[in-house]
Amino acid sequence: MDWDLPGPFIMPIVVKPEDVDRLGHANNVVYVRWLEEVSWAHIESLGMTWDIHEATGRAMAITRTEIDYLAAANEGDHLLLGTWLVDFDGRFRSARRFQLIRQDDGKCLARALSTHACVDLRTQRPARVPKEYGEILGNAVITSP
Repeated sequence: MDWDLPGPFIMPIVVKPEDVDRLGHANNVVYVRWLEEVSWAHIESLGMTWDIHEATGRAMAITRTEIDYLAAANEGDHLLLGTWLVDFDGRFRSARRFQLIRQDDGKCLARALSTHACVDLRTQRPARVPKEYGEILGNAVITSP
C-alpha cells in the first residue's frame, strides 16, 4: 500500500449494505464513524484505555474534522483505514491524519485530518492533558518524512 506516512495503525473495513446510501456508495457519515473507530482503537493499542480516561477524568475530544473524498467506496469493498498522530503540544491539543485505501487496487479513497482538545469528562470544558496522556501521545507522534 502507498501510505502517506510510515507505520500507520491500520483498521480493516468491509463496506456493509447499511453503510451505502441512495447514491450507491458509502455515505459520508459512515466515513466519520470509521475515523472515530480507528482513533479509539489506535489510542487503546497505545495503552490509553477507557479505564485511564475514567481514572484521570480527561479525554481528547474532536474539535475539527476535514475529509477529502477522493473516490467512492462501494458495498463489499475491502478497505484499509490508516491513522497517525501527527501533532501534540504537550498541554491541550493533538492532531491525527487518516488515509483510506481500497485493498483490491490500492486506490486512495479519502484523506482526513482531525484536531483534538483535552476536556474534563465531568464539565466538558478544556483541561490540561494528564501526565499519563502526555507520555503516550508524545511518544506516538510521527513526523512527515
